[in-house]
Amino acid sequence: MPGKMSATLADLLKHPEVQKVTDNINPELIQRRKYIPPISDVFSALYTVLEETDKYKFTIDREAEKQLPGIIKNKVQTIAGVESPEVSFKEKYCKKRNIGIVFSGGPAPGGHNVIAGIYDAAKAANPKNRIFGFLIGPDGIIENETIEITGNLVDAYRNLGGFGMIRTGRTKIDTAEKVALSRETCKKLDLDAIVVVGGDDSNTNAAFLAQEMADDGVQVIGVPKTIDGDIQVRDADGNVLCAMSFGFHTAARAFAGEISNLCTDSSSDVKYWHICKVMGRVASHLALEVALQTHANMTLIGEDLADYVDMRRIEKAEKERTVDYTAYGMTLRHLSRVVCDAIVRRAAVGKNYGVLVIPEGVLEFINEIQVFIIKLNTIIAEYNTTRDTDFHLNFPTLEDKLEYLRRLARRSREEGSFSIWSSRDDDLFNDIPAFFQEGLLMERDSHGNFQFSQVETDKVLMGLVRDYLGILRERGAYKIGIERAFYKKTLGKENLDPDYFGPILFRNYDEAAFLLVKPSVISVKTLRQTLIKAGAIRKDEAIPASVEKIYKKSVAKFKTQLHFYGYDGRGNDPTQFDCTYTYNLGLTVFSLIANGATGQMAAIKNLESGFSKWEPVGIPIAALMHLEERKGKLALVLEKSVVDVASPAFRIAKAFREKWLAASPGEDNYRKPGPVRFAGETEESRPLTLVLNALG
Repeated sequence: MPGKMSATLADLLKHPEVQKVTDNINPELIQRRKYIPPISDVFSALYTVLEETDKYKFTIDREAEKQLPGIIKNKVQTIAGVESPEVSFKEKYCKKRNIGIVFSGGPAPGGHNVIAGIYDAAKAANPKNRIFGFLIGPDGIIENETIEITGNLVDAYRNLGGFGMIRTGRTKIDTAEKVALSRETCKKLDLDAIVVVGGDDSNTNAAFLAQEMADDGVQVIGVPKTIDGDIQVRDADGNVLCAMSFGFHTAARAFAGEISNLCTDSSSDVKYWHICKVMGRVASHLALEVALQTHANMTLIGEDLADYVDMRRIEKAEKERTVDYTAYGMTLRHLSRVVCDAIVRRAAVGKNYGVLVIPEGVLEFINEIQVFIIKLNTIIAEYNTTRDTDFHLNFPTLEDKLEYLRRLARRSREEGSFSIWSSRDDDLFNDIPAFFQEGLLMERDSHGNFQFSQVETDKVLMGLVRDYLGILRERGAYKIGIERAFYKKTLGKENLDPDYFGPILFRNYDEAAFLLVKPSVISVKTLRQTLIKAGAIRKDEAIPASVEKIYKKSVAKFKTQLHFYGYDGRGNDPTQFDCTYTYNLGLTVFSLIANGATGQMAAIKNLESGFSKWEPVGIPIAALMHLEERKGKLALVLEKSVVDVASPAFRIAKAFREKWLAASPGEDNYRKPGPVRFAGETEESRPLTLVLNALG
């Protein structure tokens, strides 16, 4: 019998249909690989030239001038197509080149098409051009770990997500030793150029590499990559040169698709609040785009919270002739109250469910949390620097860390000049739940940044929300509204007069479609007392079953499901927008290299206006850099872009908050963005954020 079954299985495994459905290659993959993105008009010419422009001005940081003298005077370069240039130009443009490409930081959908664009342009200019991929990020440059990128390899990854072709890493080339090793790699490969595909830190690294490698004749070009969408470039006058980094649209659409499904589930099962944390450590761009895509009931935007002003506190302080500085900026406690208010209002119209979207870095915009993060970052960095050891190794447990902080607090009392960690800081910190203390004291990332993605932001906030909802429930303020028709039908089954019991049970019986049980009725016991007092039942009588049923249905239970959206979106296959965007970025990179540029970031201007108006440009990276605290020290970095609360996209989303909250009778206002399709008449041409901002 076993032999017969084995033979049958062997036959099954050989069956063409089995082999077809279990193959790694499916029709969608074949279609993706075959797709050829459209190219900007300038790239239809045989050659391209760079034209420097003085139209765009930047505020140059003095430290950038000092550290990056070779590239600080770079200007914005536009690209133009040329069919028949001079022979000397052709020779320079088409000379044989070796180009190295490195992915740096987290994956973002579309990276493979950057490589495809560079490869296609390089081979069109000179078939002898060679493209090398540095393996596993900048470590590949330092250790000379490479593969040569071939046509077959490029074709296997066209229009596909991830960074699987050469993989990625987070190492920074930030020491003399690493630069020396990188220089040696360039010499061994006889490289003409290095292309750094990454976020703000990676493009910062590209600027310093461009400075270091200039004398060796190695050009360095950066490419803006981050799903967070926090690389956006404007000049000093507000002119937009790069509206969004690549990968953002795909990740936002992937998150929106999943969160839209939760909106459907929430309004079907009608018993859960789905708490959705989305990536975005510093900026809330993803949360804003998801809000526009899904119309989730509530979306927190960190940048909006930072601008919050509590007018009630200000008015109170004015009456007392004092200044309440805590009135400026959202506190964690007040934020929890805002969320509670939305939950209570929806419950009042029978909707004790919903979807809340939270950016992972929302705590960075909360005053007291930000103060703690800054102080703890400084304490940890100073400890590691002065002792040449590691804070987290020396203090492995939470209690060890807390004891060290207590010692600092005692020192502040004894030494008037020591103020980094005061007794007040220590007292406030000890009021925070232990799991959140651990989060705030966790190990920083390789750049010295606090790792918001590792902190259970949703758990911190929802813990406060749950506690306050409990208080509101005891006060009788958090109740589920009872539909009037249901109430009447329920009492009618027991032959009771709903109009008699209505004013006794409900606080709004004469005016509302959804009836709210009186605040004083918070238990079966208080229900009984209310009925007796009104003469509806005698002391020895039982509560009518239908009345008790109505009361129990009004009792609100707060149930949540927590979700995190990050890595799944990073690995998604790119949207048509990101496929096209990144392929044109690759073509832009080669144009910059072929025309001798270095220290520039390849970008596409007018992304917000649709493909026909796209303009490939080179942006000077050094001009975008400024001093920022990293690992307790000031360092030159590329500035991250946060949500502009004055932008049309944010103002429009804010105007729809009340509608999307849907704290009124009737249907919710959820939007179905649909899945990420590769092609189709209904596919979005660009992020909704950009569509709306283009109107402004």
